Amino acid sequence: MSRSRSGRSRSRGRGAVRQGLFYVTATIVAFFMLLPFFWMVSTSLKQKGALMAIPIQWIPPEISFEGYRKLFSVIPFGRAVMNSIVVSSMVTLVTMTSATMAAYAFSKLEFRGRDRLFYAYLATMMVPGQVTIIPVFIVLKYLGLLDTYAGVVVPTSLFNAFGIFLLRQYMSTIPNDFTEAALIDGASHFAVFARIVLPLSKPIIATYGVLTFMGAWNDYFWPLVVLSDRNKMTLPVALSHLSGQYNSDYNTLMAGSLISILPIILVYLFAQKYFEAGLQVGGLKQ
Repeated sequence: MSRSRSGRSRSRGRGAVRQGLFYVTATIVAFFMLLPFFWMVSTSLKQKGALMAIPIQWIPPEISFEGYRKLFSVIPFGRAVMNSIVVSSMVTLVTMTSATMAAYAFSKLEFRGRDRLFYAYLATMMVPGQVTIIPVFIVLKYLGLLDTYAGVVVPTSLFNAFGIFLLRQYMSTIPNDFTEAALIDGASHFAVFARIVLPLSKPIIATYGVLTFMGAWNDYFWPLVVLSDRNKMTLPVALSHLSGQYNSDYNTLMAGSLISILPIILVYLFAQKYFEAGLQVGGLKQ
């Protein structure tokens, strides 16, 4: 009896040590991951002359909000923020609408060549985006969509094979008994899609919605290619104007970067519950 008790106490001790090491390691990793964020906050509050001080001053001796004030005078920052909100919201809305409907068709509807069409659509993921930039640009030019929000939204929203794949794999796990019972009772496919499949797919939809919004919010290259009007440029494009070839206004750049991450944090906090559930499920099982 004494031996069994001592064995249990030793196993508990080893478990406590492993748990302690895990928390220490996680704390160290989190510290180094948050270090760039601390540096960004510190730099945004520094005076211009203190940016390159050696040794590094993590806490500014004199806090200055000049970078934040200058942010709205050098570039149309407020307009850029609104442009990014509009573009990111449109991309997320169009992407989620088209991807969920396509995923429902590929997972719940039976039609000839369904799997072959799905695999052919997945094959487009193998084509690098850089290869299609010039053809898509020419198409947008002939359609008159250059320098418009539609030119930014449509090419990035309607042809997202990864989103359809992710949602389709999750919807495939929903038992067909639910949808078949609703169809037998006289419900249309749209009713089944809206009232049964979408509510049961909230975790993966929220997860993919957050990822889509983040990708659209941080997208720099495609808005730079399509948009030429200064009043239509998105936030990443506007912030790039603060970094020149020979001179960079780092405190203003860091102030803009700090403000630009706030919407992402708010979106994540809003969908945190569903986001974490979607990551746990993964949506990748058949």
